[in-house]
Amino acid sequence: MLFPKYYEDTSTLHVGTQPPRAYYIPFFTAEPAAVREDRTVSDRFSLLSGTWEFAYYPDVRDVTVPFWGNGDRSQFKPLPVPSVWQRHGYDQNQYTNINYPFPYDPPFVPLENPCGAYYRTFTVDAAQLALRCYLNFEGVDSCFAVWVNGAFVGYSQVSHASSEWEITEHLHEGENEIAVMVLKWCDGSYLEDLDKFRSSGIFRDVFLLFRPTEHLRDFTVTTPLNADRTAASVDVTPLFSGTPFAVTYTLTDADGNVVATAVSDGAVSLEVAAPTLWNAETPYLYTLTMDTPDERITIAVGIRDVCRKDGILYINGQNITFHGVNRHDSDPVTGPAVSKEQVMTDLRLMKQHNINAIRTSHYPNAPWMPELCDRYGFYLIDEGDLETHGTIFLYKPENRFNEATDDPQFYNAILDRMALLYHRDKNHPSVVIWSVGNESGCGKAVTDAWTWLKETDPTRLTHYETCNEFRVDDYPEEELVYPNFKTLDLYSRMYSSPDFLRENMRIQAALPPEERKPFVLCEYCHAMGNGPGDLEEYQQLFMEYDGLCGGFVWEWCDHAQYDGVAPDGRSRYLYGGDSGEFPHDGNFCMDGLVYPDRRPHTGLLEYKNVLRPARITQEENGGFALRNLLDFTYLDEYLTISYELSRDGDVIASGKVPQEHLHVAPHGSAPLPLTLELPSNGHCRIRFLLTLKHDTALCTAGHELGFDEIVLRPFTARAAYTAEGSAPTVTESARTLTISGADFRYTYDCDSGLFISLVRNGTDRLATPMTYAIWRAPIDNDRHIRADFVNYRYDRLLPRAYETAYETVGSTVKLHTVWSIAGVSRQPLLRGTSTWIIHPDGTIDMTMSVDKHIHTPFLPRFGITLNLPKSADRVRYCGRGPTENYVDKRHATWFGVFENTVAEQHEDYLRPQENGNHTECEWLSIGGLNVEATVHPFSFSVSPYTVEELTRAPHNFELCESEYTVLHLDFMQSGVGSHSCGPKLSSQWQLNAHHFTFSLLLKP
Repeated sequence: MLFPKYYEDTSTLHVGTQPPRAYYIPFFTAEPAAVREDRTVSDRFSLLSGTWEFAYYPDVRDVTVPFWGNGDRSQFKPLPVPSVWQRHGYDQNQYTNINYPFPYDPPFVPLENPCGAYYRTFTVDAAQLALRCYLNFEGVDSCFAVWVNGAFVGYSQVSHASSEWEITEHLHEGENEIAVMVLKWCDGSYLEDLDKFRSSGIFRDVFLLFRPTEHLRDFTVTTPLNADRTAASVDVTPLFSGTPFAVTYTLTDADGNVVATAVSDGAVSLEVAAPTLWNAETPYLYTLTMDTPDERITIAVGIRDVCRKDGILYINGQNITFHGVNRHDSDPVTGPAVSKEQVMTDLRLMKQHNINAIRTSHYPNAPWMPELCDRYGFYLIDEGDLETHGTIFLYKPENRFNEATDDPQFYNAILDRMALLYHRDKNHPSVVIWSVGNESGCGKAVTDAWTWLKETDPTRLTHYETCNEFRVDDYPEEELVYPNFKTLDLYSRMYSSPDFLRENMRIQAALPPEERKPFVLCEYCHAMGNGPGDLEEYQQLFMEYDGLCGGFVWEWCDHAQYDGVAPDGRSRYLYGGDSGEFPHDGNFCMDGLVYPDRRPHTGLLEYKNVLRPARITQEENGGFALRNLLDFTYLDEYLTISYELSRDGDVIASGKVPQEHLHVAPHGSAPLPLTLELPSNGHCRIRFLLTLKHDTALCTAGHELGFDEIVLRPFTARAAYTAEGSAPTVTESARTLTISGADFRYTYDCDSGLFISLVRNGTDRLATPMTYAIWRAPIDNDRHIRADFVNYRYDRLLPRAYETAYETVGSTVKLHTVWSIAGVSRQPLLRGTSTWIIHPDGTIDMTMSVDKHIHTPFLPRFGITLNLPKSADRVRYCGRGPTENYVDKRHATWFGVFENTVAEQHEDYLRPQENGNHTECEWLSIGGLNVEATVHPFSFSVSPYTVEELTRAPHNFELCESEYTVLHLDFMQSGVGSHSCGPKLSSQWQLNAHHFTFSLLLKP
């Protein structure tokens, strides 16, 4: 070994590192604003990121001789830094969620511990050599040792934390060399059992800072406000590298005007009269400049306060709601090594979709990330680099989850992680909550960590979810009296059901006000695959209860690894198991609101509209009411509202709401005067569109913020269909009936009660016989109920008809079949009757009366499948669109007339599954076939792929198109929910009625 085995020594966390401090970039001659935009312009900053030389070793024990200076470098090759070596062909890709990827035997890690050796040269000139030099690493997974010019500098761990060494004594003028050895595993890896691809290397920037001999090393900034928030002070507590000296402090406002100044060698208070307060809607920032004789430091300062009172969370005295997401550093090409430009893509998308808060799951992001959140307005739950989820599988009857956090050997390591988090990010207004970590039980180290955080920083709230092993469907009485919980500021849960939240609010309402706590869903609405489907139900609760301060959807992006382009032009994305690794958790890493390349999922569109900044409702008197859901902004300052009036899906009138009607205070409501003239008949709706009034930092004026749609006159059942002409003729055979008219010939299967062919003008509108549809290609949220579906043979159902009769009634032919649907070795699941009335013009009036067995699971769907000729490649419909929608996932869509191709109807989930459904459909036209609703609207989807193919293929690039166009006409499809990791699908969204009737008109 080239250095001691610190990586298996829990008493050695860092060797030679500087004490943790706030993140900042000093400078001397550069422009302050330029440094804030781009730290590389600082004359005291030297970036070492770039191309390094790299060698990979499968076992650290293989590295026996130094590789720096004149050492053996025959196997070194160029590698970019930052990066992780798994994304460059070294080692093995591995995704695991809970399971540790090695035996749980701390502090020991696998003997065959892969490592990477790095080196590069850099130049130091005479002016730089006259200063003190500090080497900074912003993130290295999992631990590393450093040498400069052959001298051992030190060792550090904690993958997502900064490490800093002074290397002044090791430098000389001219060319110098740095060498680094990174190990894949260390004892700290037991504390980093994170739900992500496990990757290794120098994945964040490396740089040098050149500082005067005596300098301002650290500082803590707080912004206390008076009781009515009409005055504030910016308090600065400095920490010097040696003897304190005078510092000139200057506070300027956003326009550059000087607000306050002070000169002191100690703490100062800069008084601010009538301060403009920072919040996520208006992230106003002051600038604090700290001048010393040989150096300047400038940081942004946001004045705000955060507290809880009587079970409600307040920022600047206003109760707020987090519209949040959990976010990993993740990119399909670079993995966790993300640039500022990549992060800005995320932040811009979030703002465009009404997201105002981020939980940095489950580690601190890059040190410049909070700066961006300060500037662009995001609330942060800033989380420590801690997760020990895999301990739940240990051989212990109880308290398994506390194994690591109650283990004395990890005590100092866990508190060290909290100190690293706090000191680095303590000066950022966006950080409103400190989070100890994630899913690590509730051992002594965790409770002491949040106690330390609260004592050290009383200006923020503390958060931690896993105080016990209670989960989704438990009731909260026990948690409310859990002893360690009482010292936390927030009551936090993940994936609790809406009923749980209601029960918690009921219980808390009975407590004394001082014992109540704000409730936050640190994870909810698991966004895996086609989903989530329950966002609106949660949002209604957030709007109803002030004690519910919102939630953070899991999660922002799909984690997958780019693997080139498939023959059909699709990008190949790989997930757990695709690299042959063990253990792995399959596609559980693909649970984001955006695809890996940041294309929005339809779930993100759903979330955006659920989070719209205002809501418009219809009152009992027929008028409209406008509610402002913003926390700090009057509506007329933020948005404009226009409207569209439609009849039967076609827009017949439009207009704009006068801006004076939008003068509604934050959290306020007001009548919305609007005079409408409705047509005398038809299904009428009004859609109010909310658009951004002015440009903001990340959105442009006119950007759509959301919409409300209100039914003014609902769909009504159509009158019985009639057509003139002679009754069709019927020809019988042993198993079929052929119904013929002037220009049509339909063949009916007496064994199934469905049509085999629908020939009109010599062309068959069907490519294969109709079939019943109950199975859907399992969505990720069906992963638990799927076993029940399969057990009841929902994927292998067989229909049979017991009897079929027909008669001529006036000018029509009426077919009547009694049937059932059953699985092999199971009794019938459904029993029903079908009545088909064929009119003289070939129109078919279908009515199915269906009884479902009372002791079977809910149905994924019920309807009929029509395989159409491939030439049927466009669809026009009146229903909800333009994107896919389901009974519980429909708020991003509206009622109208839409048209597109069959290929465009397919939502290309990376793991294929049910997609492309449309609800509330009144009619559609495709390939010479028209379908109309009669008694109630229907659902439909049309796809290039069969259900069987969507069920079979593990990746979208493995899908094979059907030779037909597949049309599903459904009475209903069950909702999508978020049961992949959340509560069961709500009964209101299940197709579980014991009796229902399905009616349609088919017009070939």
